[in-house]
Amino acid sequence: MSHSIRISPKIKENESCFREVFKDCADILFHTMELGRGKTVDCFVIYLEVAVSNMILEKSVLGKFINELCKVSGDEILERVEKNALGISDAVQLDTAEDVVAGVFAGDAVFFIDGYAHAVKISEKGYPSMGVSEADREKVLRGSKEGFTDSVKTNSALIRKRIRNPGMKVKEQTIGRRSQTKIQILYIEGLARSEILEELEAKLSDFEIDGVLDSGVIEQLTKENWLSPFPQFQTTERPDKCAMELLNGRVVLLVDNSPVGLLIPAVFNDFLQVSEDEYQTFELATFLRVLRYLAVGCAMLFSGLYLAVTDFHTQVLPTNLILSFAKARRGVPFPGLIETLFMEIAFESVREAGVRAPGPLGGTIGIVGGLIIGQAAVSANLVSPVVVVVVAVTALSALAIPNEEFSAPFRLLKFGFIFLGGTLGMFGILLGLYMLLSHIAELKSFGVPYLAPYAGTQRAGYRGKENGIWMLPARFRTRRPLYAKESQKIKLRMKTSDEEERKNEIYRK
Repeated sequence: MSHSIRISPKIKENESCFREVFKDCADILFHTMELGRGKTVDCFVIYLEVAVSNMILEKSVLGKFINELCKVSGDEILERVEKNALGISDAVQLDTAEDVVAGVFAGDAVFFIDGYAHAVKISEKGYPSMGVSEADREKVLRGSKEGFTDSVKTNSALIRKRIRNPGMKVKEQTIGRRSQTKIQILYIEGLARSEILEELEAKLSDFEIDGVLDSGVIEQLTKENWLSPFPQFQTTERPDKCAMELLNGRVVLLVDNSPVGLLIPAVFNDFLQVSEDEYQTFELATFLRVLRYLAVGCAMLFSGLYLAVTDFHTQVLPTNLILSFAKARRGVPFPGLIETLFMEIAFESVREAGVRAPGPLGGTIGIVGGLIIGQAAVSANLVSPVVVVVVAVTALSALAIPNEEFSAPFRLLKFGFIFLGGTLGMFGILLGLYMLLSHIAELKSFGVPYLAPYAGTQRAGYRGKENGIWMLPARFRTRRPLYAKESQKIKLRMKTSDEEERKNEIYRK
């Protein structure tokens, strides 16, 4: 049967056709019945077994619909269904078989009546899903504790709860030829740049795929520079973070069955900020941002710098420190490069084992791995205590980066800098930094330079200092970031006297 065929007014034809379409689908049920006072009108319902409540229950929307139609005559049934006289807000008329199939797999019930050349889709409880719970990966001390779920409708509702304005638009489309996955694009009309929306929609239409089971699939297929290890989408599990970024002019992409939202565009500076920064004092927020930037440098360079200094440039260290390092390495059979690589690989292995192991075993693996890598390896003279300290500092620095997808590139680059520092010394470190900065400088996320607001801020009217490392007091954070339209840069106006406004303007300059 072609899915483009229209619904027939003859119920027997519809039933035979759809039984053929859903042949060997044990989870799709057909329920036939007779309606009207004299039981003269044939009808049937198609629904997914776990997605539709018991139809005879009074509290079920579909049950109320059927029970009401049982009380009227056969002639009145078609009239009531045609006019939706029962006032069911979720009742939608379907005209083609393709719409019926999509409705059934969306978790709704589809109702057919003899003599009616349409089908009626009635929303029911839908697929089972996890309830709203706390975000696991983005812990905060202050702010909302709500996290996204696996339902795209629930996720957009959590954002709508925070932005109760018709200006927030939600565009929905289906992607995945076989999975038929719902995705939603959220933005605030008048704030989001039209070129970003157009580029996102163009990239979504550039490919056809069998199935999309998580937002990570779309992220990989729509990356502008797919060879770069740096993420060009920012991921979040927090609806308050999405609401905050929508107000800054960014776009949010939600995918059904994925508890992770994608923020567009995303630049280097965004990954080192958390929603909690807006709720804290500007002194503490600035300190934490500086700490995160230092963590990025340590996670990537600390091990390589250790090798470069101890193997090639010992003159930059105090004599006592060099003697202490030499004493600690006495008896270690491996050169510094091999020793450091061994420890870094061992730590990454323990980390991966802890992540993949079941919950109770994860902590045990971490403890056992720490004992083996730390105490046993040092006691056996396989590694020096200094290298254990260096690897520990590197690991803690990587964990201090708030976004997991953003910390991954630096964990990979760390091995490159270990090799460069262990073979070429400081020259190798500087060469690696030059190549890295050259790569990042040419990256763009939906037309926005990756190093904004520190570079590429030549756009008219943009002031990057309000959203950089330095966190201004709340009363002076009056402008939105680069993402918003130029005409909508102002987000805060203090109701002050002319003299105070003049002082504030001087401070902002």
